[in-house]
Amino acid sequence: MERKLAAILAIDVVGYSALMEADEAGTFDRLKSGRKELFEPEIARRHGRIFKLMGDGLLAEFGSVVDAVECAVTLQRGMAERNASVAEDQRFEVRIGINLGEVIVEGEDRYGEGVNVASRLQQLAEPGGICVSEKVSKEVQKKLAFEFEPMGEQRVKNIAEPIYCYRVNLQLPKATPAGRPVSLELPDKAAVAVLPFANMSSDPEQEFFAEGLAEDLITDLSKVPGLLVIARNSSFVYKGRSVDVRSIAKDLGVRYVVEGSVQKAAARVRINAQLIDAHDNAHVWADRFDGELADVFALQDEVVGKIVSAISGAFPSARFMTRQRTSNLKAYEFLVRGRALVTQSPEANKTARPLLERAIQLDPGFAEAHAWLAMSHVFGSMHWGETEEHRALGRAEAQLAVSLDPGNAGAHTILGYILHFDLKADEAAAEFATALRIDPNHADAWIFLAESKAHLGNAVEGIECVQNAFRLDPYPPGRYYWVRGYVEYAARRYADAVDTLRHETTYRTGSRRILAAALARLGQIDEAKEEARQFLAANPHFSIRQWASIQPFRREADRQHFVDGYLMAGLPE
Repeated sequence: MERKLAAILAIDVVGYSALMEADEAGTFDRLKSGRKELFEPEIARRHGRIFKLMGDGLLAEFGSVVDAVECAVTLQRGMAERNASVAEDQRFEVRIGINLGEVIVEGEDRYGEGVNVASRLQQLAEPGGICVSEKVSKEVQKKLAFEFEPMGEQRVKNIAEPIYCYRVNLQLPKATPAGRPVSLELPDKAAVAVLPFANMSSDPEQEFFAEGLAEDLITDLSKVPGLLVIARNSSFVYKGRSVDVRSIAKDLGVRYVVEGSVQKAAARVRINAQLIDAHDNAHVWADRFDGELADVFALQDEVVGKIVSAISGAFPSARFMTRQRTSNLKAYEFLVRGRALVTQSPEANKTARPLLERAIQLDPGFAEAHAWLAMSHVFGSMHWGETEEHRALGRAEAQLAVSLDPGNAGAHTILGYILHFDLKADEAAAEFATALRIDPNHADAWIFLAESKAHLGNAVEGIECVQNAFRLDPYPPGRYYWVRGYVEYAARRYADAVDTLRHETTYRTGSRRILAAALARLGQIDEAKEEARQFLAANPHFSIRQWASIQPFRREADRQHFVDGYLMAGLPE
């Protein structure tokens, strides 16, 4: 027998039999389309080879385990994108398992325990998830920007010994400074990261409450002049992880770290918080706050005031600034639950709306709830294919939030984003400027302003805005990379755009359009046309003319710069 070491990737469609029973022809066509347009091209691009097709899945072989894992992540993200534009009853999800082991070679087929274990790992994966063996995790953990979460030992059918497994966290980037677009050197002003607070209550449902308090501390501290505050998206990377504070500070480029816990019981709440100077791992300040649950907002203000006071000895410019809050605790709880869901997925976003609407019913003057409801409608309209009506609803909610609380930076940011795509570029820029005057640490405002700068003909300034956003949010959502690549293309920095858009956390269908144009500008026509082909496979109705008609460019030459790049890449006029 011929044997060799290989990485085996196993894919299976979740609930395939039920889908076939409900709509046999439609399910078959969708599966065939997904295989031709997504699975086969991506596996080939990662130097893999499909060696077995089943009705509801496939097995593929890779010479590199890194290629196998990167391929799996791209496939699951591609499936999520495809599902976002498909009716709920027509969606299908897949499970993926990956093993690194010895296989038996027989012609074009592969057999043996290496294959069998991959198939069993696939069965352990969650719908839309990836499960890998310990060998895979150890081989790639220092090479890829994903977290591998331990699942412990698992006993599986027809495998004598238990398998130690890991799940790939598709949302959580690995805590490593590799590939950062900006320097994380300590700034002249105080740089602070607020870690997620631990939930010390016996009720796991109170997890959202602990997270909400930490998130509000970030918002409060962000408005303090003289502080650089890391965005929630990045500081919450460390939730549930045991990491040395000095490592976290180095990773995020800060000197100070705030950590704490919350214990909520009956009508009382206890908040423990401490401020650590990571330079020498010294506790600058620590305190415990006990009070009635109804007074939790006053306790929050007290915590922020103490933190600012502790820092102000070294940075006199730091001073506490109060902000408008609700006095209705139930409304606050609905807000915290809702805002955590808004940007997660189309389904989570829809779940968030009634929660935010309930918060508004309880307190109609709650500006923060109006701002997040605006965000929900705008994300639904602009990113997840909901009707134009949602954009109008988002505009109305953002305007109301701004009128209720002119000091709400998030409301100004989302209103500016809507105005930007209403082709009111100057008004949008004014809203972004207002947001950043209120909260210079608002990473989203910087990233939206960067896109606006590109459309106004100031792409080089836009790159500076992107750098500010990445400094505040070193582990940003994938859309930050998309905007960065977009602005770099607008600034004629094509090689930089290609590097950015091939970043693994954002290499998705929408990015391929810009990537294709950047490659074409560099003379890499064959690669450009392949990216264009893959983009069109997921966006078959795209036309350059229709795209250009709705873009808010101030100068026709800037619009034409994109149009020409798309034409060079072979996209349809």
